[in-house]
Amino acid sequence: MKPTTLLRIASVLAFLQLLAHTFLFLRASPSHGVEEVAVVEAMKTHYFNFGGFTRSYWDFYFGYGIFAAFNVFIEGVLFWQLATVAKTEPSRIKPMAALFCFANIVYALLCLKFFFIIPVVPDVALAIILALAYIAARQKRNDRRLY
Repeated sequence: MKPTTLLRIASVLAFLQLLAHTFLFLRASPSHGVEEVAVVEAMKTHYFNFGGFTRSYWDFYFGYGIFAAFNVFIEGVLFWQLATVAKTEPSRIKPMAALFCFANIVYALLCLKFFFIIPVVPDVALAIILALAYIAARQKRNDRRLY
């Protein structure tokens, strides 16, 4: 498969991950009992001074969730743009494909360590697709011979 096609697939997958993450994150509410409700309420109501700003743990939690969604958006846009580059200069996308392949492997490992299996699946899929794009991105050969 061509690197352009693989990068377009990666872009679409990243946008699907963005939609799923955003939808699930914004709609989530405590559903595991009164203890969970108490923890969320404490996160929302206990403010402290941090780095010159008044913040709550909820601010950090919610901000990180939005930050993660925004990063997936950036990935999706970048992969689409790299697909355009890969049409004419496929070897130029190799460093970026390798970097984001590595990043998605790390994201998957962090999700396994700190979250749950659902977000691991798209990160592993993206890592595989980006690894395939890296492999497929060979320098175009000029078939014209000089005599």
